[in-house]
Amino acid sequence: MDLPEAAARVYAEIEAQNYIPARAAASYRQALADEIGRLRGGQATGPGHLEVRILGPGCVSCNNLQRLVIEAVAVRGLAADVFQVHDLDEIGRFGVMQTPALVINGQVKSAGRLPSPAQIEGWLLDAAEG
Repeated sequence: MDLPEAAARVYAEIEAQNYIPARAAASYRQALADEIGRLRGGQATGPGHLEVRILGPGCVSCNNLQRLVIEAVAVRGLAADVFQVHDLDEIGRFGVMQTPALVINGQVKSAGRLPSPAQIEGWLLDAAEG
């Protein structure tokens, strides 16, 4: 199912159970499409939006990577959605063969190692500007 069709179906379900003013319908549909796209493939919803995925089985290294990412986001005052991905199929979609792996806005930044806090911060800042 393509993105517009998925958004239309979700909108129809929501509209059947909730009142949505006519003047807000287009904005509502667009917000749903943005969120579905973001959840499907790591598509950022706009400039400055950060979506960070930590790929791995949930090991100590994965947890350390998540901690480093959250610290870097906090230090720089950035807003980010941070997810840990344990599903092997989803990890495979990124072409990652070694974990932990760090994916920012759909781009694999590192795999098989724990990057330095400075590297993580630099990647986050570049993605936020970009």
